[in-house]
Amino acid sequence: MQLAKIIGTATATVKHPSLTGCRLLVVQPLMADRRSPDGDPQLAVDTLGAGCGDVAVITSDGRLLREILKSDATPARWSTIALVDDA
Repeated sequence: MQLAKIIGTATATVKHPSLTGCRLLVVQPLMADRRSPDGDPQLAVDTLGAGCGDVAVITSDGRLLREILKSDATPARWSTIALVDDA
C-alpha cells in the first residue's frame, strides 16, 4: 500500500474486457511526507469515486484486483482502496 495523489483521469477507447465500466485514474505515488513524488505516475482502477487533488491509498494487490474486477486475467496493477482525510 502506498499514498498517491490523484492527478488526472484516463480515457481509453479500447480497454481490456476486464476493465469495461471501470474508471481509470492517473495517480502520482508519494513519499511518506505526502509531498515528494515516489517514481512515475501510474494508472489505477478507481473503486471509490476519487477526484483530482485527492490523496488516496493505492495497492498493487493482484488478488484484490481480480476480486474487484471479477476476472482472473486483468492487466490492471493498481487500485484505490481508501481516501485520506486531511482533517
